[in-house]
Amino acid sequence: MVLTAWAALAVLGVYFWTWANAARARARSGVPAPSMDGPESFLRAHRVQMNTLEQLPLVLVPLFLCGSFLGDAWAAAGGLLWCAARILYALGYYRDPARREAGFILGMLACAGLIGATVVGLLLR
Repeated sequence: MVLTAWAALAVLGVYFWTWANAARARARSGVPAPSMDGPESFLRAHRVQMNTLEQLPLVLVPLFLCGSFLGDAWAAAGGLLWCAARILYALGYYRDPARREAGFILGMLACAGLIGATVVGLLLR
C-alpha cells in the first residue's frame, strides 16, 4: 500500500494546488473573503477548486479499496491518472471552460477504473 499512499498524497497535492490557484486569483482580483462574486478569472479558479474538492471522495475511496483488494500498483496507477487528468482539466478551464472536457472525462474514467478494479479484486477473493 506504499504506492497507494503516495498516490493519495499526490491526489491531495493536486487539490491543494487548485486551492492555491483560487487563493491567488482571489488576491489578484481583490475579492475579499467570503465573497464568491468577482471577475471571470477568479470565478474560474474558484470553480476548479470546488469541483476538485467534490471529486475527492470519488477518487480517494476507490483508490484505497482498489489498493486493498486488487493491488498497490493498480491503485497507484489509477490515482496518478486522476491527478494528470485533474491538472489537464484545471489548465483547460483556466483558459476557457469549454476546454475542460478532456480532463473531466479522463478523470471520471480513472475513477471508474478504480471502482472496476476494486470489483475485480473482490470477485477474485
